[in-house]
Amino acid sequence: MAATVIESFAVPCRSRASAPRASASVSSLLCRRGLGLLPQFSGLRCASVPLKVKLAAVSARSRVVRRGAVVCDVQETAVQLPDVTKATWQSLVLDSSVPVLVDFWAPWCGPCRMIEPTVAKLAKVYGGKLKCYKLNTDENPDIATQYGIRSIPTMMIFKNGEKKDTVIGAVPESTLVTSIEKFV
Repeated sequence: MAATVIESFAVPCRSRASAPRASASVSSLLCRRGLGLLPQFSGLRCASVPLKVKLAAVSARSRVVRRGAVVCDVQETAVQLPDVTKATWQSLVLDSSVPVLVDFWAPWCGPCRMIEPTVAKLAKVYGGKLKCYKLNTDENPDIATQYGIRSIPTMMIFKNGEKKDTVIGAVPESTLVTSIEKFV
């Protein structure tokens, strides 16, 4: 189980005595405990008085719990797509006996990160009928240029060493399934 820390926030408000009458209901709602912060929510583990904590050597997988922060636990259910590079392109993609879906992406691309779980899910669903890989266009610009990649994310389907179909953008899962079903 991994933990994600979502930054905390506070809403300053006036004390009950100095709050104007027009906003008294809003002020009393926000200042219910008289602290000038949001009330404490135990379900999300959110405290009303944040403490400063040094996060110098906290790894991404460690569980961080600090007062004033929301901590969300998530399960490690995501399937990681294997990488393909210039060195492995021929053997993994072009010489494959089954159709191959290649996700052209870059680490700085938000839509690329959005569609990766969908592609990983499809890789799991289509098990032995389809292989799925991801190619970092920053590290392998020659392959991206060779196939005319001008926008990322771009998903290409290869069969028998030939490019068969291209899907550009962070599209819904159904769009990818429609493209994959033509060649599986």
